[in-house]
Amino acid sequence: MIETIKHIDQTIGIIIRSGYHNDGIEFFTPSMFSQQLGYMNRPAGYQIDPHVHNPVERAVVWTQEVLFIKSGKVRVDFFTDGRHYLESRVVSTGDVLLLAAGGHGFEMLEPTEMIEVKQGPYCGDQDKTRFEPIDADRIRFND
Repeated sequence: MIETIKHIDQTIGIIIRSGYHNDGIEFFTPSMFSQQLGYMNRPAGYQIDPHVHNPVERAVVWTQEVLFIKSGKVRVDFFTDGRHYLESRVVSTGDVLLLAAGGHGFEMLEPTEMIEVKQGPYCGDQDKTRFEPIDADRIRFND
């Protein structure tokens, strides 16, 4: 129910499928990732102590983003940092996707609602370099 897309030793993406279930708390990202992705399952009455987050200066070099698929179905195409196509996966309602490195493109296979979370501030055209999508006859699914 947890799928990791890797290229050599680099994590390109992590998919948490909607059916994933575990007790307690689990983080799927290493501590050095600028976007931390975790899962929590606690019983009724469990308390998390009130807290504030301390100011900690962080240097974010690469944007990492999390997509929550609220409804629909999406093909995600994964690429290396050098824009070479790796593979594709389909994510659907309830799945969560961390895009950690490399490139990515999407095709909506059904009408889709997604929620995106990523670091800011947004830098407009400086934030990304667009390139040509993968040809339909080259799409590979490795799931």
